[in-house]
Amino acid sequence: MEIIVCIKQVPDSASVKIDPETNTLMRQGVPAIVNPFDMHAVEAALQLKEIHGGTITVVTMGPPQATEALRECVALGADKGILVSDRAFGGSDTLATSYTLASAIRKIGKFDLILCGMQAIDGDTAQVGPSMAEELGLAQVTFVCKIDINGDAVTVQREQDECYEVVEAKLPLLMTVVRSINDPRFPNVKGIMKAKKAKFDTLGVADLVVDESRLGLKGSPTKVSKIFSPPKRSNTIQIKKDTPQEAVAELLNLLTVAKIV
Repeated sequence: MEIIVCIKQVPDSASVKIDPETNTLMRQGVPAIVNPFDMHAVEAALQLKEIHGGTITVVTMGPPQATEALRECVALGADKGILVSDRAFGGSDTLATSYTLASAIRKIGKFDLILCGMQAIDGDTAQVGPSMAEELGLAQVTFVCKIDINGDAVTVQREQDECYEVVEAKLPLLMTVVRSINDPRFPNVKGIMKAKKAKFDTLGVADLVVDESRLGLKGSPTKVSKIFSPPKRSNTIQIKKDTPQEAVAELLNLLTVAKIV
């Protein structure tokens, strides 16, 4: 089985701050990590490879330093990584990103399954995976929490707000996975040593068959007009009681006095 996993290197959201004067993200000194949802996609690929055999190719779009994200995935057990990087890709929104990644996957060629994390923690749009499937003309299943493959037949369980949905599909297929699908493993010493020596191919505009008007800022209809922190509330009330029951009783009393309940 030939599996492609798309990942993204993102700022660690726990360390991101907003400049109070410019209302822009302060990225200086903020560590970069592999998007946590994507780590579950990598683990899903590794488990499928252990059952069915095959290879795992990890693809990421970003600046040259994004190779560190690829290296982390190789340390876990991925076979190879490909960096999609070119100054022409800068400023891409989800539409331009999905088009560029789909073009890179066409360049890679043969695959049976594409796995993505449900969403990236820096944007939370959950759009790139589904948009890639549309661009590639693939069937897609989102919010996957369980995968069973038998030949080219795939049975998956989708996580919904109040239930689970079972869907059947055929390979080739694109899936986006949720956190509950697995617990990502840690790399072992052998994997870490392999990753340190790994070399990664880079695909730029010259390597792809693309419409350059659909790349980067030119191909990005989404424009961010402003980023800001919500104003702090000063009229908050903190309830401190010895037991949860006492805290609930006090909360109900306050809501009753305020004529909310």
